[in-house]
Amino acid sequence: MRPSPRSARKARGLLGALLASLACLVALLTSGAAAQADTTICEAFGSTTIQGRYVVQNNRWGTSATQCITATDTGFRITQADGSVPTNGAPKSYPSLFNGCHYTNCSPGTNLPAQLSSISTAPSSISFSYVNNAVYDAAYDIWLDPTPRTDGVNRTEIMFWFNKVGSVQPVGSPVGNATVGGRSWQVWSGNNGSNDVLSFVAPSPMAAWNFDVMDFVRQAVSRGLAQNSWYLTSIQAGFEPWQNGAGLAVTSFSSTVNKGSGAPGTPGSTACKVAYATNSWQGGFTADVTITNTGTTPVSGWKLAFTLPSGQQITGSWNANLSGSSGAVTASNVSHNGELAAGGQATFGLQGTASGTFTKPSAFSLNGTACTTA
Repeated sequence: MRPSPRSARKARGLLGALLASLACLVALLTSGAAAQADTTICEAFGSTTIQGRYVVQNNRWGTSATQCITATDTGFRITQADGSVPTNGAPKSYPSLFNGCHYTNCSPGTNLPAQLSSISTAPSSISFSYVNNAVYDAAYDIWLDPTPRTDGVNRTEIMFWFNKVGSVQPVGSPVGNATVGGRSWQVWSGNNGSNDVLSFVAPSPMAAWNFDVMDFVRQAVSRGLAQNSWYLTSIQAGFEPWQNGAGLAVTSFSSTVNKGSGAPGTPGSTACKVAYATNSWQGGFTADVTITNTGTTPVSGWKLAFTLPSGQQITGSWNANLSGSSGAVTASNVSHNGELAAGGQATFGLQGTASGTFTKPSAFSLNGTACTTA
């Protein structure tokens, strides 16, 4: 039966109304999602969360001038950055996002603070978008403390400077160079009056990187600025502007802290002994290093951290990959010797130059756990 013109018009009218309602619903949902994803914060210490796991914070503390940031679904950007401070002092702010706890503000679902000896790996990634009409550094922070504190200033701050524009520099003074995470860095060390600061400055701008936070934590331990019994409390990334800063952005960020029974560095699962047999002469030395797994569980993939005495520099090695050639050094396994069964051993060798009285390194740590010496 063919419908009457009136009933056909009515059906078309109902269909049109239904489609219009659906369009309104889609528009409402879309606008709601966008409003949730892009949140502007101008309060000095205002914050919000993204991805249900990271905190984005404005963190303006060095000036009373307005600073606004916009949190996106993957990071944040600075939308207004008024005012300036002298470049020979502290920055005016640290807009950033973080995993962990910062002045009692803890990110959702975080497993920080976590004792360093309980962490096997802490993979992270970061990507930045830069501007040139500002004075700033692109900063990445790792905070360590003897206690699992969630408030106040931690004892040691590890910083990366992925980029800097203008005549600004890290806290302290340069203490040498190091290769960490497969990259070369200029290393600075100092104290800002509240905490120790160990900084790694990239020789040229880095826009993005994937790495293991624990590689840098082990550097702090080997330099005496932290201990394996201490806690990792927060992992942060953002910018430290001195002048202007609008347009700077963190376009992506991820941070995971892996813990668990049997992981390298877990208390009770890893124990080790190191024999450091040397042959030295005026101006040089060789060393045969033997690592013994004295624990009850296997170690899959090892990194041995130690500090060479002053005046010594490694010029060659075998059966290990080295990060650093003087000062703090980390030796890691090669493809054929990465598995250490309980009671098993791995051996590698070093050759280097030396000046003054020759001495051996005083301490070693395997995957973050202190070793005894033979």
